[in-house]
Amino acid sequence: MKIRNEYTCPLEIVHDMVKGKWKPIIVFQLRDGRMSLSELKKSINGISEKMLLEQLKELREFGIIDKEKYEGYPLHVEYYLTPRGQKMLEAVRIMQNIGLDYMRE
Repeated sequence: MKIRNEYTCPLEIVHDMVKGKWKPIIVFQLRDGRMSLSELKKSINGISEKMLLEQLKELREFGIIDKEKYEGYPLHVEYYLTPRGQKMLEAVRIMQNIGLDYMRE
């Protein structure tokens, strides 16, 4: 992901944060709390592990999610929403409701 140095509108920033097919879905899946990589992959139909890792990295760069590593073997990592991610979740829920309304029509 290339982060631009200049934006002409705050919506451009938000668009860059969540653009793509998977990022809003990842944010939504983390709504109930922490999840491991394997839990996330199982909960998102059709995403490859490579794509999931790429999207998680980009969401971390924007401060929407973070991860915690636990010591021991095998390595255990959990992803979770940051305060900014919780705000983003509110917007994702609104988008979900718009999608539900559209599906009902």
